[in-house]
Amino acid sequence: MNRSFLFLLGSSRTDGNTEALARRAAEQLPAEVEQRWLSLAEHPLPDFEDLRHDADHVRPSGNNAALLLDATLAATDIVIASPLYWYSVSAPVKRYLDYWSGWLRTPGLDFKATLAGRTLWGVTVLADPEPRVADPLVGTLRSSAAYMGMRFGGVLLGNGSKPGDVLKDTDALTRAKTFFE
Repeated sequence: MNRSFLFLLGSSRTDGNTEALARRAAEQLPAEVEQRWLSLAEHPLPDFEDLRHDADHVRPSGNNAALLLDATLAATDIVIASPLYWYSVSAPVKRYLDYWSGWLRTPGLDFKATLAGRTLWGVTVLADPEPRVADPLVGTLRSSAAYMGMRFGGVLLGNGSKPGDVLKDTDALTRAKTFFE
C-alpha cells in the first residue's frame, strides 16, 4: 500500500502555529506521498454518544462522521495536529478520538484491524518553554496508538503563542525536516 497521510487539524484558529509546523514537516514528504488535510473545525462532529451497550451501530453516511471515518480508513499515516489546550488535545480532536469507540463496534467495519500496523503521529505547539507540559497530549496519542495496534511515530513539538511564533522556533523547524522519516 502506498503511503497516504491524513492531517487532522484540531485548532479553532485557521493557519495557526500547529498547522504551520505540520505543513513544514509535510513539505519534506516525497511528492508521490498522498496528503489529505481536514480541519475538524470545518467538519465538526456532534458530541459523542456512547451507545456501546444500548444500540445497533451502523456505518455513518452523508455527514462529517462518514467523511472522517472514510478518510481515517484510507490513510496509512494519521497526523493529529492539535495545539496544546489545557495540557492535552483540543476538544475537536478528543471528540474525533471518542468516535473511534463507536467505529470499533460498527459491524463489518473492522476498524481496529484496519488501523493496526498503520502509524499515528502528533504535531503540537505549546506556549510553555517546558516540553514536558505536553506529556498528557503525548500520552493520549501514544496510548491510542497502542490500543489500536498502530505504530506511534511520536509528537513534533514546537513553541509559540501568537500567530507565526512557531516559525521563530528554529529547533522545531529543524526537527520538522526529518520528523516523518
